[in-house]
Amino acid sequence: MASPSAPLFIKIQQPPHKAKPIWLCTPTYTNLLLNHPNFLSLLQKCKSINQLRQIHGHFFASGLSYDPYALSAIFEFSAVSDYRSLDYALQIFHAFDSPTLFSFNTIIRAFSTSRTPEKSIHFFLQMLYYGILPNKYTYPFVLKSLSVESELTPGKMVHGQVIKMGSSSDSYVYSSLIHFYSLCGAIDDSRKLFDRMPQRNAVCWSAMISGCVQASLFKEALSLFNEFQIERLEPNESILVSVLCASAHFGALEHGRWIHLYVERNKVCLSVNLGTALINMYCKCGVVEEALKVFDRMTRKNVLSWTALISGLAMNGMGQRALEVFYEMLKSGIRPDSVTFVGVLTACSHGGLVNEAQKHFHEMRRNYGIFPRLEHYGCMVDVLGRAGLVNEALDFIKNMPIEPDAALWAALLNACSVHKNVEIGEFVGRILIELDPLNDANYVMLSNIYAYAKRWADAVEIRSLMKGRGVKKCPGCSVIEVEGVVHEFFVGDSSDPRFEALRPMLDEMSTRLRSAGYIPNTSQVLLDIDEEEKQQVLCYHSEKLAIAFGLICTDSTMPIRISKNLRACVDCHTATKVISKVFDREIIVRDRLRFHHFKGGVCSCTDYW
Repeated sequence: MASPSAPLFIKIQQPPHKAKPIWLCTPTYTNLLLNHPNFLSLLQKCKSINQLRQIHGHFFASGLSYDPYALSAIFEFSAVSDYRSLDYALQIFHAFDSPTLFSFNTIIRAFSTSRTPEKSIHFFLQMLYYGILPNKYTYPFVLKSLSVESELTPGKMVHGQVIKMGSSSDSYVYSSLIHFYSLCGAIDDSRKLFDRMPQRNAVCWSAMISGCVQASLFKEALSLFNEFQIERLEPNESILVSVLCASAHFGALEHGRWIHLYVERNKVCLSVNLGTALINMYCKCGVVEEALKVFDRMTRKNVLSWTALISGLAMNGMGQRALEVFYEMLKSGIRPDSVTFVGVLTACSHGGLVNEAQKHFHEMRRNYGIFPRLEHYGCMVDVLGRAGLVNEALDFIKNMPIEPDAALWAALLNACSVHKNVEIGEFVGRILIELDPLNDANYVMLSNIYAYAKRWADAVEIRSLMKGRGVKKCPGCSVIEVEGVVHEFFVGDSSDPRFEALRPMLDEMSTRLRSAGYIPNTSQVLLDIDEEEKQQVLCYHSEKLAIAFGLICTDSTMPIRISKNLRACVDCHTATKVISKVFDREIIVRDRLRFHHFKGGVCSCTDYW
């Protein structure tokens, strides 16, 4: 952490002293101004920074511009309101003769939620340099800024100052510290602080749970929420949204449904944030009809709400419906943003709608002034690749005005793997391995492409290269929720204490699959074992373990819902179709790319994924 005398990104210059008429500084005049109806109403009605400039000019012309209350109110509006302008706020800040604790807190708060949160830290240091002591309103925003870049060491220094200044007893400061440590990945430190609290109110629980979610520790977030329920406290909106986010990640439908039921029973206001979180949760749990119901009940929707539904429909294979919602959004007057178009292009990709994708890709810039970013180009490569237009996808990449990244090349390699294009697959795979040498998926896909072409020596070479570089294959993991408890299964994990209990069901699945004509697809299994062993490996893929657990532990009338961390392999996809028929069960699988709804021996993706 830089010293207070270090150079700042923003230099605060002190303007020459301006003498104020004594009558402007008297309490009587300030009180009159405080109660001035025109002043308050003008600020309350202000809807833009241009209107604020006019108000500011009016008070300057009236001789009131030096009144501390008036200037502070205008400064606060320009810094932290919905219509803020940090440039204008800085101009006012520079006009203060002697910045106060209030003005420093306001500017620190303003930058903590900006695109340049590091400037909050510089103002904090400047504040200390001036000898102004921070208070409980300073620390939360300083810690928020430090958490953006995971600045753990400077944050610990701030923590030390919090203790020194005696502010650690304040619940908001305490919760900010908990949240900070969680976002920096220091969960142990965060938990120690949390456990030390003599009395936990909902704010601190919210900080701990949302911190885990933002640090992608979703299982820990759900575990904390279970503890929270035992305490019998009332969850605030932040907790509800965080738990919905964690539920969405795991496909933990029962947790998400509990939140929805709580909202309805307690008549909690269905705000834009809460409604959008519910839509996202239901879509990511594969329950699109419930997401549509929530969307219809929302009295107010913004671009995030519409985008969540469009993206959710897309990932559930309902591309045409997603486009219909997009057109409804345009009719409602909501302007799409760049994320909306990612959802639209994804809908086209999963639906094989090549012409529609090309049309919307060009409309982004022409109609809305949105310049395509790498994710949009990636979607277009995916659209062309999934449709089998692998050569066209390669030409598209070569003609891009920006440099392709690893994710974009990976979309093309995936298409080569699906459509067995060995020539382009080899070209792209070699590029990817050098571009992103620590990504296991690149080695595995290229090795599989070689295996399909029976180029065994090349396949072994890639596996050896992967091993030599110390790159380990990410183990397949499938998650299933049963009676509110999330269960994880890893591929081939025979040490799992549940494994022996699953074995009879796995054997029954194997027998019934073979009776139905299923033949294991061993083309993507490691090469150094015989055919029988390859088939045995396929039996213990994480997806099949989770399905076996679901067949044993869930009601036969209920769908089996599974979330998987990797793309579904060809064999598991084929096997799951047959399982849904011979066991007469609906099976919903969310893999890394999309949803597969299996029923009666067919999949919603129509084998196009």
